[in-house]
Amino acid sequence: MSNKLKIYLIAGEPSGDALGARLMRAMKKKTDNNVEFFGVGGETMESEGFNSLFDISDLAVMGLAEVIPSIPKVLKRINQTTEDILKVKPDVVVTIDSWSFGSRVQKKLRAKKTGIPQIHYVAPQVWAWKKKRARTMYKYVDHLMTLLPQEPKYFTPYGLKTTFVGHPVIESPVASGDKEKFRTKYNIPSDKRIICILPGSRHNEVASLLPTFIETAKKLFAQFDDLFFVIPTVKTVEKRVKEMTANCGLPLLIVEGSEDRHNAMCASAAAIAASGTVALELAIADVPHIVGYKVSKWTALLAKKLLHIQFVNLSNILLGREVVPELLQETCESNNIAMHIRRFLNQDELYRHQMEGLAKVRKVLGLGEQTPSEKACDVILEIINKKS
Repeated sequence: MSNKLKIYLIAGEPSGDALGARLMRAMKKKTDNNVEFFGVGGETMESEGFNSLFDISDLAVMGLAEVIPSIPKVLKRINQTTEDILKVKPDVVVTIDSWSFGSRVQKKLRAKKTGIPQIHYVAPQVWAWKKKRARTMYKYVDHLMTLLPQEPKYFTPYGLKTTFVGHPVIESPVASGDKEKFRTKYNIPSDKRIICILPGSRHNEVASLLPTFIETAKKLFAQFDDLFFVIPTVKTVEKRVKEMTANCGLPLLIVEGSEDRHNAMCASAAAIAASGTVALELAIADVPHIVGYKVSKWTALLAKKLLHIQFVNLSNILLGREVVPELLQETCESNNIAMHIRRFLNQDELYRHQMEGLAKVRKVLGLGEQTPSEKACDVILEIINKKS
């Protein structure tokens, strides 16, 4: 019988999958490989030897209105995950990001009164919306680990033990991406300027954003014939991306995998990205970029009523001012995006303003000697040790 620590990880989307993989690496190092992992994760965690209970593409849905048709499948996966935890009997359960899925598993597990320590990694953005979540999380998890330094103050007054561990983007391989390796691997001439197109990792994001991003690329290519376009994608949406870009008439390359994604970012003269964590990676890589996002009119209406933030992009939130243009809903259209990318390519005052801002973002995110994953690992191990 194995005496290894049993760690149950639940990552419901690619951003959590990346966090989970880094946490696995840190945990293996800290325990001298005396650990085994179970649960739900994606391709990055699988590259660390993880076997996911099911494909996380089943959970790759975003938007308040868009999620409704997927409810039966998601409910099935919640029950399946809870039953698997009871079977595995792990030393700890860690849900990562994706609180909408993770919380339901944590609630069901708490009702079973198993005594297994329950942790959530990445705080729900209660400073943006659903502030009442901060008052109730303590009922379902024993500890919360946050990415931003200002987040614990929203949860500790309600009795939830909370630790700021740092934002994992500072340990992203994008910080040491190799642009020359990328150009050589795909035979991209040095006189071609690469535009990175990042339409998201969820099916509805790609469906909503990629047509506009491709239309933008066509307008830019008509003006700048030295451009080459790269779309880094993930397994969950790779087929759809290829289908939607077939015969688009552009010098276009689609790549998959984290190394190619990070190297492509570093090789880029500018980027067009879906709003999300990937924009922070672009900030770390010092790539000028815009973020765009579109949701259904119903979702947008609800978001307008519920959200209480000035910005959606984390670089802008961290600095309290807009350094990355946010092109949302009706402003997320090809002429508008092309205008901003054109200014980046021409390196005018907008370009200089963003470069100065991104340098400050990197300074804010680069604090601490330990990596966020190592800090998170220490928190988890301490909780397990206290339990035993």
